[in-house]
Amino acid sequence: MSKFSVLDLAPGLGGKTDVLTAVDKYEKYHAIHGGEVVERKENYSEMVNTYYDLATRFYEFGWGESFHFAHRWKGESLRESIKRHEHFIALQLDVKPGYKVLDVGCGIGGPMREIARFSNVCVTGVNNNEYQIKRGKKLNQLAGLDQACNFVKANFMQMPFPDNSFDAVYAIEATCHAPDVYGCYKEIYRVLKPGQQFALYEWGLNDAFDPNNEEHQKIKAMVEIGNAIPEIRPATICLDALKQAGFQVIWEKDLAKDSPVQWYLPLDTTHFSLLSFRVTTVGKFLTEKLMKALEYVRIVPEGTQRIQALLEKAANGLVDGGKKELFTPMYFVLARKPDSENKQLHFVNRDD
Repeated sequence: MSKFSVLDLAPGLGGKTDVLTAVDKYEKYHAIHGGEVVERKENYSEMVNTYYDLATRFYEFGWGESFHFAHRWKGESLRESIKRHEHFIALQLDVKPGYKVLDVGCGIGGPMREIARFSNVCVTGVNNNEYQIKRGKKLNQLAGLDQACNFVKANFMQMPFPDNSFDAVYAIEATCHAPDVYGCYKEIYRVLKPGQQFALYEWGLNDAFDPNNEEHQKIKAMVEIGNAIPEIRPATICLDALKQAGFQVIWEKDLAKDSPVQWYLPLDTTHFSLLSFRVTTVGKFLTEKLMKALEYVRIVPEGTQRIQALLEKAANGLVDGGKKELFTPMYFVLARKPDSENKQLHFVNRDD
């Protein structure tokens, strides 16, 4: 994990705009502030970019270089589980030295660096956020992986790669930002070589979610605004979209269901440990006061505390949704692009 202090939490806007203006603009996309799903989908690229301009440094401070959850064993640290989660996806893809691997929605590149080291492969990360790419390139250099890992600034709905370019593709909690999940999966299908595999960790609503339940809808809205998601989809829709895109599903499972340590535990204010102190009620209170003080003396821009409050809203929604089992952040699917349209593959449901 890179060295990072609370004084580095100024948002990554690079002087492009006022932080308060950016926060106001972002919040207006969401239901809690009167926004509509259609508007979020039509403007998803701007919405997601604004969010990560504002939130990336907070993510890195609180979570490290890999912005995702993980199946976690008792006695295993969060960092260990995240690394194992990434190794698991490389093993499922059967990645080999010499493979060209694509990371769709790569963030600042934590998973790509880990997979490049673990499997001795070259990984290309697609990301549409300028700040994250700049930060990721610096981290690649610090890790000595700038030859093995590279970034391409692009929208993953329209990637600038020829057909059949990659030996393996994965996406870790990234395609939830897509306005059209079928279109996103179809584009991934296009750039993957025939006979090769795509591994996916997807966010999805579970059967417990009731669209007519006001509390469930409120939790869903909190998760969407706190994580720049146009609309959380049922996991079953994601699975159907993969098949419609042409993929043969090898196996699928909600890895959150059998995780011995709940995936949302690092965000749960009722759980205390020295490592998770900053996400406890007391820790959040102290961080809020610190942010206000840093804003007052102009060490961080005005509006930084608003970002912290936005991320706390996300955390609360994630914890409430996790406890009620309304959705999962790690619905795993391993799929294959067939060698030809005539070949069939046996489908395995690992929930059995």
